[in-house]
Amino acid sequence: MGVGRIVLDAVDSTNAEAARVARFLTEPTWIMAHIQTAARGRRGRAWEMPPGNFAATLLMRPDGLPAVVALRSFVAALALYDACVALCGRPDRFALKWPNDLLLNGGKLAGILLESAGRPGGVSHLAVGIGVNLAAVPDLGALEPGAVPPVSLQAETGVAVTPEDFLAALAPAFARWEAILATDGFTPIRAAWLARAARLGERLIARTGTATYDGRFEGIDDRGALVLATADGRKVIAAADVFFG
Repeated sequence: MGVGRIVLDAVDSTNAEAARVARFLTEPTWIMAHIQTAARGRRGRAWEMPPGNFAATLLMRPDGLPAVVALRSFVAALALYDACVALCGRPDRFALKWPNDLLLNGGKLAGILLESAGRPGGVSHLAVGIGVNLAAVPDLGALEPGAVPPVSLQAETGVAVTPEDFLAALAPAFARWEAILATDGFTPIRAAWLARAARLGERLIARTGTATYDGRFEGIDDRGALVLATADGRKVIAAADVFFG
C-alpha cells in the first residue's frame, strides 16, 4: 500500500481536514495546506502560520492500543529532525524537546499534534499534525511566559525551503522510522530520540494541569513518559508542558 498526498491552497486545519476525510481514505495520506485559518497546537492553543511555512497532517490507521498509537509523536519528531538535517545539514543545531517540539539553535522550529478517534481496542484513525516555521516566525505577542521563542529555518540557517520540498524530505523519513517502530518496537525509537534530546541531564520544569515538577531530565521511559529526578524522588510524567530551568 502506498502513501497518498493531498495539497490544498487553504483549509481551517489540516488535522480537522484529516478527520473529515478519514472515512473516505483507505491508505495513509499526507494532507498539506499552504494556508491554515484555524490551526491548533497542544491543549487547544492557536497555532499561527505565516505565509511560506509548512503545515501538514499524516492520516493513518495504526493498529494497537491508544498508548502505543501515541508513540507516533516520537516517530514524527525523529522524521522532522532527519528532514531538516537532510535539507540544510548541521545536525548539531537541531534537538528534540519533550513532548513534541523540534528546536533549532535553541528556539522552537516545529511542533507536533496528534489527534485520534477511538474504537474498541484501538483507534479508527490517527492524525499526525506537523507545523514548521520554514520562512517566518509567528507573532511573539502570543508567546506563553517562559516558553521557548520561535525561530525560522530560513533566518537561522539561510536555507530557503518550500513546503513541497519539505514534505518530499519528511514523508520518506517518517516512513523509515515508522517501519522501525513496526519491526522492532519502541526501544530503538526511544534510543534515537534520546540521542537527539535537548537538555538531557539538565534541569527542567514540567507543569501538568494540577502540579509543577522541578528536576533533572533523566530521559523517557518505555512508554514515552518524561522522567525527572526531583528533590522528592524520581517522577514519571505522562503529559506536561516543559520549560527550561
